Amino acid sequence: MNIEVTFFAIYRERIGKNKHTVHLPEKANVANLVSAIRTEFPLIAPPSVNIVVAVNAEYAEETDMLHEGDDVCLIPPVSGG
Repeated sequence: MNIEVTFFAIYRERIGKNKHTVHLPEKANVANLVSAIRTEFPLIAPPSVNIVVAVNAEYAEETDMLHEGDDVCLIPPVSGG
């Protein structure tokens, strides 16, 4: 299946584009997506950084299943105060 991913802030800057289509097998979950992104774009974030994923405007867990057509966003860590 094809999942279109939107990148925000530093992730967008590191990848050099706002959106990217990731090709995943059927029954893939959020962890599979993050693994595919890290493989294709190894400079997106250090391995120690937890990449936050939102699916259909809600924060997702690693085990959440993905479906073609889902609205998926990668949200970098935010600091400040």
